[in-house]
Amino acid sequence: MNGILLGLALGVIGLVLSLYALSSTSGRTRPEAGKDVPASSGRLSRNPVWVRYHARYYGYALLFLAFDMEMAYMYPWAVVYRQEGLVALLDMGVFLAILFLGLLYGWSQGALRRQ
Repeated sequence: MNGILLGLALGVIGLVLSLYALSSTSGRTRPEAGKDVPASSGRLSRNPVWVRYHARYYGYALLFLAFDMEMAYMYPWAVVYRQEGLVALLDMGVFLAILFLGLLYGWSQGALRRQ
C-alpha cells in the first residue's frame, strides 16, 4: 500500500516538473500593455476590478448551498434506503428538519424577499 502511494506521489511530482520544464523551454512571454488592463468583453471596464458584492447576496448563496447539499445527500440516501430501513428514514427526516429550520430562519430574515 505504501509503495503504491509513493509511486503515485513520485509520478505526480515528475509530471509537474516535466510540464514546468516544457513551459519554460517553449518560449518566453512578451510583455504587452493590454495584458495588464482589466477588460470586459473586449472593452475596458468602467468599474474597479475589486468590486464588493452587496451583503444581501450572501443570503441567496447560503440558501442555494443548503438546498444543493440536500440534493447531494439525498441521492446516496435513496440508494441505501432499502437496506437500512426505518433508521435511514429517521436520519433523513432529521436532516430535512434542520434544512427546514434554516429555510425558516432565512425567510424570517427576509432572504426570500424580492429586492
